[in-house]
Amino acid sequence: MQTVSQSVINISTMSIYDASKTNTSKRQSRKFRDIDLDFSRNAVTNDVNVVEDVTAIKRSVRNLLQTNYYERPFHPELGCGIRELLFENFTPITALFLRNKIAEVINNHEPRVELYDIKLDDDQDGNRLVCDIYFYVQGFPGPQVVSTYLKRLR
Repeated sequence: MQTVSQSVINISTMSIYDASKTNTSKRQSRKFRDIDLDFSRNAVTNDVNVVEDVTAIKRSVRNLLQTNYYERPFHPELGCGIRELLFENFTPITALFLRNKIAEVINNHEPRVELYDIKLDDDQDGNRLVCDIYFYVQGFPGPQVVSTYLKRLR
């Protein structure tokens, strides 16, 4: 049989363990929704389809990367500004500038994510940069990845 002091120790140890554990619940308090940029039609409601949760956030991150300053009406501050760096020779300094610009735009304009890592790799045969962005989404377990190609267009 356990004494009262041993059960108190077991309960306090369990509460410390429970407090340090991360939430593994599949339930989230909010749904993230956005319109589908393919503008496909919903057969039931006859309206534009929507994308939800992680897919909506991934598309938002990709749109932030592809937006240049002064492209969005009434929001000149919104943009990444990485297009001007794509015409430079790819050096470690250029990679550092690209990472900083990507991190800045995501941290400033996407409050639903917590940035984890940005990986850049040059694809010299395709004249492009492969950009992998790893981040955590609030209410979803595990890191999410957005992979995109940054390519010069003339």
